[in-house]
Formats: sequence, C-alpha cells, structure tokens
Amino acid sequence: MAKKKNLSEISIMTSLIENSYLFKGLNQEELSSFFTSESLTKEKLFSNRPVFTAFLPDESLDSLYVVLEGGPIIARSNPLDRIISITYGGGCFGMRSLPFSYGLATKSFPSLVEAYKTTYVTKIPLDTFTKIFDRFEIVRVRYAKLFELREKFTYHLLNCSSYPPQAVASLLRGLIYQERELQNQPNTKGIYTFDLSVEVIAKACQLNQRTVEQVLKGMQKEGLIALDKDNDTSDDIIQILNAEELKEVYSSTRDKVSWWPLK
Repeated sequence: MAKKKNLSEISIMTSLIENSYLFKGLNQEELSSFFTSESLTKEKLFSNRPVFTAFLPDESLDSLYVVLEGGPIIARSNPLDRIISITYGGGCFGMRSLPFSYGLATKSFPSLVEAYKTTYVTKIPLDTFTKIFDRFEIVRVRYAKLFELREKFTYHLLNCSSYPPQAVASLLRGLIYQERELQNQPNTKGIYTFDLSVEVIAKACQLNQRTVEQVLKGMQKEGLIALDKDNDTSDDIIQILNAEELKEVYSSTRDKVSWWPLK
C-alpha cells in the first residue's frame, strides 16, 4: 500500500497538477507514485539572491526547478549583464543546465540565475524527472516546448532595435507569447498581467531606466498598457490591455510611433 502523503506534499502535488505547465492535467495518484515523502518540498527563494550560475563548463544541476508562485526568476548573461530569461509561476527553469535531453546540447556563456522577487519553488530530482519523462508523452512534448520558448524569447530580444518603443514592445511581445504558450494568460478579458519592474525591462532591452519610464508612460497614454501602482502584491504590475495593437509598435520603425517624442 502506498504511503500516505503529508499535507504539505499534497499541497505541492495539487499545485503541480493544477498550475504547472509541465505537469498540468496529469493523474495525481499516478504522478504521486514517482515521489517519496522527502523528495517534494516547497522552498523559498529570497529576492536578489543567486540561485545558481547556468552554463558553467562541466557543471550541471541535479534537479529541475518548478515555480509554484511569486517571482519572477531572471537569468543575467555575461558579459553584458543582460536579462535573457524571465520565469513566472507555472513555469520551470534550470532545464538548460540539466545533463539530460536538450540540456545536453545547450551551451552558452555563464549566466547568473536569481530570484528578482521572493519566489516559491519545488525541485524535481533528475532521476525522478527522467522516470516521469519516460512515462508521460505529454511531458515530453511540453518539455521540448520549454526549450523552444527560451529560444523564441531570446529571439524577441535580439530582434529589437535601439529604438526604445520597439525595444520595450519586443520584450512585452516575448512575454505575451511565452505566457500564452504556457497557458498561464491572458485572463477572460484578454488582458495579460506581468509583475515587471522598470529595472528588469531596462536590463532586458539595454535601455536606461528613465527611458523605459518614458516609453511606459507613452504606452499607457495610448491605451496599450495600464500601470497598476495600487496593486496589493506589487508596485510593478503592468497590464497589457491591447496585445494586437502592441504588435504595431513591435514592428515599427522610427517614423511610425507618433507618441514617441524623440526621432
């Protein structure tokens, strides 16, 4: 007879089944059979604390991180200190540092992974995850999608110019695509909501913070976004009100954004 799970483990397992992209919709009893009572715990990552350094030569992780709530988790690339990934609740990180599957082929420059804000995660041990990976085809499909999304997010950043409205729009479009594919957003009204600080935007787009603030004010005035400064959980909430019109800014040239004062 299987050992009864403790309350904290049941809570984490329920969160994985209901909210995690990788495990959403799986049979809870069957998924639970892959874990021991000690292998699934909830960990708190404090803000502005390093978690690990990705892409170190001959060094790898032994667990996959699943974000339960909070965040975002960011990765800063060297040597430009540019943010190259942003992970929210429901997502995973650490895949590209696992000696497994596509992680074996992923090489890059050392990049610091840290919790930008307080984040709760659970770690799936590699040996456990490989068994789950082999058992569920849907997990294999979704795991491949996680790598695809990382590449497409980087593409959005590389595709942006130094023109500030387009640069910020490129980041927002990348996040919209990412969270839509992860089935986290939008809400029933078609609105995307991100906890996204000016500092994170600046480091992702290679802009200074004052310029980012000006772009966000312009987007807000045009009705593309709303800045929710009175939110109970964060002062950095950005709501994307019109994702389709944001595409026009994303594909714009210097002559097409009438609300940007600098040509």
